[in-house]
Amino acid sequence: MSTLFLVHAHPDDESIGTGGVMLRAKRAGHRVVLVTCTRGEEGEIHNLPGGETLRDRLGEIRTQEMLRAGSILGLDRQEFLGYRDSGMAGTPSNLDPRSFHQAPLEESAERLARLLREERPEVVVTYTADGTYGHPDHIKAHQTTLAALALVSAEGWEPEAVYLHAIPQSAVAQMEARARELGVVTPPAMALRGTPDAEIALRVDVRKDAATKLSAFTAHVSQNAPDSPLRGMGEEILEAALGTEAFVRWRGPDRVSGPDDDLFSGLEAG
Repeated sequence: MSTLFLVHAHPDDESIGTGGVMLRAKRAGHRVVLVTCTRGEEGEIHNLPGGETLRDRLGEIRTQEMLRAGSILGLDRQEFLGYRDSGMAGTPSNLDPRSFHQAPLEESAERLARLLREERPEVVVTYTADGTYGHPDHIKAHQTTLAALALVSAEGWEPEAVYLHAIPQSAVAQMEARARELGVVTPPAMALRGTPDAEIALRVDVRKDAATKLSAFTAHVSQNAPDSPLRGMGEEILEAALGTEAFVRWRGPDRVSGPDDDLFSGLEAG
């Protein structure tokens, strides 16, 4: 059984960005392992009686939401790396010594390397170097993953492929155009600059899993704003926003991707 090993920054990041490849991998008989670096203590609080009075318990609440989302996605193993949510750059939480942003890279890399040694996955996924949209924890997840891979590589083992989740610039433009046509308020994520299309190595068609991805995201109740555009998305925009997951190749087979490819395509173990 081959393994897909994903590294994300906060609970809920996994569902929208890589929920489709996780569901596809599980259906194909692969083991799916998710490592979440923080428990999302600095996230917004929605739909919970008490609101901000629950801030001290938000990490615990989001952990339970993550477990429910993981069940929807069919995860075989979920682990937390053990750091606190860093919040956005320039905020007090970003300076908290417990935060992921402040953690020494050699420390966070070793924590992740321990899990890599246990799982020895064929495919590893994390973010591009800019963390997709610049969040300090996303950037640190990228740095930690590559540093951990360097540790295990020095010990004589490495995965067959490493992919970095990205949003192509063409996809950003397409989503914005469709939203304007239908008069839908554009979600913040759609205002991203995106990754140049020439850098995208693999686009995975996950349209049939878009609704399940949204269900997994909805399990993160505290993060679902009542006025979130995701709640009112038409089918056309939902498919554009969630129906394709794109990746930059950091290591793996150098080949032209086809319409039916996934993260295991072209691998000896795939």
